[in-house]
Amino acid sequence: MQKRNPLKANILKLETQKNNIPTFLHQSEIYYLVFFFKLMPIGVPKVPFRSSGERDGAWVDVYNRLYRERLLFLGQGVDSEISNQLIGLMIYLSIEDDNKDLYLFINSPGGWVIPGVAIYDTMQFVRPDVHTICMGLAASMGSFILVGGGITKRLAFPHARVMIHQPASSFYEAQAGEFILEAEELLKLRETITRVYGQRTGKSIWVVSEDMERDVFMSATEAQAYGIIDLVAVE
Repeated sequence: MQKRNPLKANILKLETQKNNIPTFLHQSEIYYLVFFFKLMPIGVPKVPFRSSGERDGAWVDVYNRLYRERLLFLGQGVDSEISNQLIGLMIYLSIEDDNKDLYLFINSPGGWVIPGVAIYDTMQFVRPDVHTICMGLAASMGSFILVGGGITKRLAFPHARVMIHQPASSFYEAQAGEFILEAEELLKLRETITRVYGQRTGKSIWVVSEDMERDVFMSATEAQAYGIIDLVAVE
């Protein structure tokens, strides 16, 4: 005995209501939508991708697809997790092809100093040049990573904002002995960051040190004049 299709029966029932005037999608359209949404990715955006030599494609994470084109993204606060991810990607892509440049897009409010310095050092270590592109905001360690891009290869979108300031620490949570050790370490980090800004921007260390005493926000044009970026993208 042939089994009855409940989906088909329900659709036909809906279509015969109201004086035979269709009140729902046609059966073939329903089957198409069910098939489409079964394949449609949910959650993290995904895109279809097929590697060379492969017959069938697959849905892949949009960021994984962009990584294959050597496009990297820092779109959050800097911490150990995102730092390790970017470092791993830069090293892997440099091993895969050490002649093709890397592109790092930055939209970050800043974050932890040590993970940010680790990203900067890796950018200088890998053989391919790293283009840095500021979109939205590059503040604190975000601007430090931005300035670490290849000379003449640092760019910001027209309405992007850049902010520099000195590294901070939670002194109020430390005991007296820890406070002294932390202050000494923070002073060393400040000297390192100030020296890097001076080398990468062409500004004197004294100018950079004075500017870093407070939060200094810059437009893309001002960041270019300061030497943090080399180009402003054309609107």
